[in-house]
Amino acid sequence: MASRGEHTEPRRPAPRLYLIAPEIADPAGLAGKLAAALGGADVAAVLLRLQGDDERGLINRAKLLAPVIQTPGAAFLLESHAGIVARVGADGAHLAGVDAFKSAATSLQPDRIAGCGGLKTRHDAMLAGEAGADYVLFGEPDRHGRRPSFDAVMERVAWWAEVFELPCVGYAARLGEIDLLAGIGADFVAVGDCIFADERGPAAAIADAAQRLSLTETVG
Repeated sequence: MASRGEHTEPRRPAPRLYLIAPEIADPAGLAGKLAAALGGADVAAVLLRLQGDDERGLINRAKLLAPVIQTPGAAFLLESHAGIVARVGADGAHLAGVDAFKSAATSLQPDRIAGCGGLKTRHDAMLAGEAGADYVLFGEPDRHGRRPSFDAVMERVAWWAEVFELPCVGYAARLGEIDLLAGIGADFVAVGDCIFADERGPAAAIADAAQRLSLTETVG
């Protein structure tokens, strides 16, 4: 029999950061900021958001940033654009909505990551899981910068972490939300504007984010 100080349930892996880059048309200005952020802390994955619909232009921009992301050891994910993932050497794609996920997943898996966000209901999240998503993301802003209330994001992350084994990502709009999301069971905490808009610079901001994660202990 375990003593009072010995917990018999397995400990959840330590949560990690998932970095969402600003949506860009020109990658030149982003490369330095990404390099600074990735040099400031351990980052599990970077989601690259590219503007435009010219395929050749998208490919060229993604290829330019791929080594900046992958050399430090982060997974390189494209938002949408699943059709060019292999051509740019990305590690996978993030799809918004269950329908978009189902349409793209077969072209990505099993060799590459296929994540799903834009999940408005619990039912949507469960459908994404059943369809084979490698992770689900809760709370990210929409195209207009709107997101659910933080209480709603917390509720969804806590529910998912308690019921399902599939990894979940919780979006933190502010640095002060990071430890709260990690503390209720998020496997990854997504950060974006709170890193790239921080007046201290991305390296200092992401080091702050990582410090907040390091103080969090979750038990699954």
